[in-house]
Amino acid sequence: MDQNSVIAYSLLVFTSFFTLINPISILPVYLGLTAEIGNKEKLQIASRAVFAALLILLGFAFSGQFLFKFFGISVDSFRIVGGAIFFIVGFDMLNARLSPIKGGKDEIHKAAKDIAITPLAIPMLCGPGAITNAIVLMEDAVTISHKIAFAVSVLVVLLLSYLIFAFSTRIVKYLGETGINVMLRIMGLIIMVIAVEFFKAGITPFINSFLN
Repeated sequence: MDQNSVIAYSLLVFTSFFTLINPISILPVYLGLTAEIGNKEKLQIASRAVFAALLILLGFAFSGQFLFKFFGISVDSFRIVGGAIFFIVGFDMLNARLSPIKGGKDEIHKAAKDIAITPLAIPMLCGPGAITNAIVLMEDAVTISHKIAFAVSVLVVLLLSYLIFAFSTRIVKYLGETGINVMLRIMGLIIMVIAVEFFKAGITPFINSFLN
C-alpha cells in the first residue's frame, strides 16, 4: 500500500511540476533570448538554468516547514493561496497567454551572461506557482520514500526541460505555433484541475473546524 502511495505521489509531483513549468511554452522565449548565441553557449545556458531551478525548488521544498513556523503560516492556508495562484496560471495557459518578460532587447543583451538565472531559471522555470507547489507537496511527503520520490520527480521534470531546450529548434519547427498553443491549453486545463484539488484540500479543514 505504501508503494502505491509513493507511486501516486510521484505521478502527482511530476504532473504538477511539468504542467506548471511547461517547458514547451518557454521555447519561443528561450530561442528569442539565445538567438545570437552559438549552439554550445545555448546548451551551457540551458544547463545552468535547469541546475539553478533544481537548487531553488529543492531549497524551498526542504525549508518549507521552517518558513511556515517562522511566519506562523499554516499548510492549509498555503494550499488555498497556492490553489488560487494555480488557477490564475492555468486560466492564462488555457487562453494561450504567456506572461511577458520585463525589459527590452537592449537590457536582455546586456545581461546575456545572466539570462540562465534571470529570466530562465527565475521566473520562467521557477515561478510563484512552481515554488508554491514545491513547498505544499513536500509537506505531503510523510515518509523518506516520499521525499526521495519528490526529489527524483523534480529532477526528471528538469532533465526533460533541458532536453526540450537542447532540441528547441526542431521542436518549434515540428509543432509550430498552433501545436504549442494546443499543448499550452491542455496543460492549462490540468493545472486548473490541480488548483481545485489544492483549494479543496486547504479549505476543508477550515470548514470542518467552523462546523464543529
